[in-house]
Amino acid sequence: MKIWLVDTGPLIALLARDDAHHEWAIEQSKAAPATVLTCEAVISEALFLLKRAGHDVDDLFTLVEVGFLRSDFNFQAEARAVRNLMKRYREQPMGFADACLVRMAELNPDACVWTLDGDFRVYRKNRRQTLSLVIPDA
Repeated sequence: MKIWLVDTGPLIALLARDDAHHEWAIEQSKAAPATVLTCEAVISEALFLLKRAGHDVDDLFTLVEVGFLRSDFNFQAEARAVRNLMKRYREQPMGFADACLVRMAELNPDACVWTLDGDFRVYRKNRRQTLSLVIPDA
């Protein structure tokens, strides 16, 4: 089964019933593998945005505890690569979480990125390869 790397947007949409993409996120979660991977930057963003919007963050912790969501990125080992990605896409500009996910896609060649962020259509792994995406139609 393909590895899914989840971005902040789908996590929020999954947990916030008032999110415009909630139903889409629920449907995609049914097609997702039993465990989706992410990085701590995405979890941090999601916790911040959920809390700021007045949502309970406990459900995000539950996704980790039950094994659906796993933070599987070693920034210490990948700092140089992440910095290089952020430099390459500074005109976007590429955020830290996005850079970590692109690096994770480079490390997991068969992975797809589950996102709401159209910037992932621009980003490339290994300089030239498009990313496989799970993203709503534009």
